[in-house]
Amino acid sequence: MLRILLADDHHITRLGLRHLLERTPEWKVCGEASNGREAVEMAATLMPQIAIVDLSMPELNGLEATRQIVRGAPGTAVLIYTMDESEKVVHEALSAGAKGIVLKSHLDSSIVQAVETVAQGKPFFSSRVAETVVTGYLAQRAKGGEAEATTHDGLTAREREVLQLLAEGKSNKEVASILGISTRTAQTHRAEIMHKLQLKSLSDLVRYAIRKGLIRA
Repeated sequence: MLRILLADDHHITRLGLRHLLERTPEWKVCGEASNGREAVEMAATLMPQIAIVDLSMPELNGLEATRQIVRGAPGTAVLIYTMDESEKVVHEALSAGAKGIVLKSHLDSSIVQAVETVAQGKPFFSSRVAETVVTGYLAQRAKGGEAEATTHDGLTAREREVLQLLAEGKSNKEVASILGISTRTAQTHRAEIMHKLQLKSLSDLVRYAIRKGLIRA
C-alpha cells in the first residue's frame, strides 16, 4: 500500500486530490494537513512514502515544509504543486529537496502519473516545468556554473519561519507559542531579520514576504 500525505489549506482541493488518488486501489491517503507546520508534524508521525505539498500555505510555506520533511522524514518523497512555473520557484523547490513539481493547471491530468513516477524513485516535472529546468540549467552552464545568490538573503531556517509568521500578522507572543520558543527569542529573531533585510517597518517585512512568495498578496 502506497501511503500519501496531502498538504493544502483548501479543504475542497484536498477532497479532490483524495478522490483522484484513491481511485488506484493500492494507494491510501493516510493524512491531510491544512498548513505547512501540520504537514511536517504529520510526515514525521505517519512516515508516508509520498507527501503532496502545496507551495503556498499558511504558517509554513511549501518550500520550508519540504526542507523540514526531507530532514525529519527522509523516507518521504515530496511532490510540490504550484501555479508558478518561474525558474526561481523551480530552483527553490529542487533546492529544498522536492522530487517532483506539478503545475496546478495540470493537476487533474498529471497528479497520478506524478505519484507513480516519484514512487519509483524518479523525478517528475510537468512539461512546462521540465522546459524551465532545462533552460535554467543551460543558462547556468553558459555562465560557467556560477552559484546563485541565496534565496532569502542570508536568513537562517528559523528566521524564515519567523518571517512568514510575522508577515501573516502574528505577534511576537503568537510566534513564540507556535514555534515553542520564548517571546524574547522571537523578538531577537525579528530584530535580526529586520537588520539582515534592512527593513524599517512591519509593512516593509510584509511586502518582502509577498515579493518572495512566502505569503499570498
